[in-house]
Amino acid sequence: MIYGIGTDICDVRRIRESLERHGDRFAEKVLSEGELATWRARTQRWPARGVSYLATRFSAKEAFSKAVGLGMRMPMTWRNCEIAKLPSGKPEIVLHGALKEWFDAQGLVAHITVTDETDYAASFCVIEYQQEPRTPVRPAREPQD
Repeated sequence: MIYGIGTDICDVRRIRESLERHGDRFAEKVLSEGELATWRARTQRWPARGVSYLATRFSAKEAFSKAVGLGMRMPMTWRNCEIAKLPSGKPEIVLHGALKEWFDAQGLVAHITVTDETDYAASFCVIEYQQEPRTPVRPAREPQD
């Protein structure tokens, strides 16, 4: 059963302007340690990809905060919500600290998707109640003669 949904669109140009004005401080405020390392590596190789990476993470965290209904107040913090990816490339949410404890106590599971184009990054998040695995239904037996 769905607990909440959230969506966000982020103007990549605003993220770029923030980085120009404030340097790395904005990224350090928004990104977890793992994300920060990835952002720095991407920024060194190709600055535009670094900006897009930061914009998608910002957008995904905004969408997640809306879906859980907390906004940006405790236990939701930028750095306790990490957007990682599976080997397949599928994005996933990894929570830390008090946010993880709260989320797990609610029995929730999150699904996230992110996308970006030259000027925009967008994200969509669905939060569901975790359900117990269902007992497999066995087919009815045919009557024997």
